[in-house]
Amino acid sequence: MTSAPEWLRPLLEAVAKPDAPSLMPQAEGAPDAARRSAVLILFGEGATGPDVLLIERSAHLRSHAGQPAFPGGGIDPGDNGPVQAALREAQEETGLDPDGVDVLHVLPELWLPPSANAVTPVLAWWREPTEVTPDPNEVAAVARVPIAHLVDPANRLQIVHPSGWLGPAFEVADMLVWGFTAALLDRLLALAGWERPWDRSRTQELPEEMLRLALRSRRIASGDG
Repeated sequence: MTSAPEWLRPLLEAVAKPDAPSLMPQAEGAPDAARRSAVLILFGEGATGPDVLLIERSAHLRSHAGQPAFPGGGIDPGDNGPVQAALREAQEETGLDPDGVDVLHVLPELWLPPSANAVTPVLAWWREPTEVTPDPNEVAAVARVPIAHLVDPANRLQIVHPSGWLGPAFEVADMLVWGFTAALLDRLLALAGWERPWDRSRTQELPEEMLRLALRSRRIASGDG
């Protein structure tokens, strides 16, 4: 039995329903050789209220360079599945103590063709928060982002990619959160009933530096880098 607070119950009930809408396209189309990864969606409660842990990846990384993200990474052969991988990676990237984390739900694997990754999101409650600091080798910043900031309409917009892709984004904690992380956050906020009406006509082109890093990561993922 976990100590998850009452405010998390609507989300847990929503994701546990068999007929819950898909968060994103499922990984049924993922090739057997696809890289398997896991991310930790860690909810906590700090001085400003309910929050979620996000990182910003270092700009020098070969994959997802410079992107805000949930802590996480590849599932290693020594990991006992996605839960252990998500906790291990989060500890390596932020220094958090996994003993203070209660895993609540494992979401279906999601297929991300642009990065050739099949990603398993792991929902968790930060029962005993510990100090977090970025691993200088992989992470530029770590932030506990208040849910109130994520649902504030003033912080919400849609990002336009040159490919024509249009997706939700958040301007929080001095970061522009977009792509997979923003899409997953957007869906979870809606499923939990926390979402507030926001102006979906507010759009912005993906900043040039973020586009450059994203294109470099895509080339590497395709073997052209």
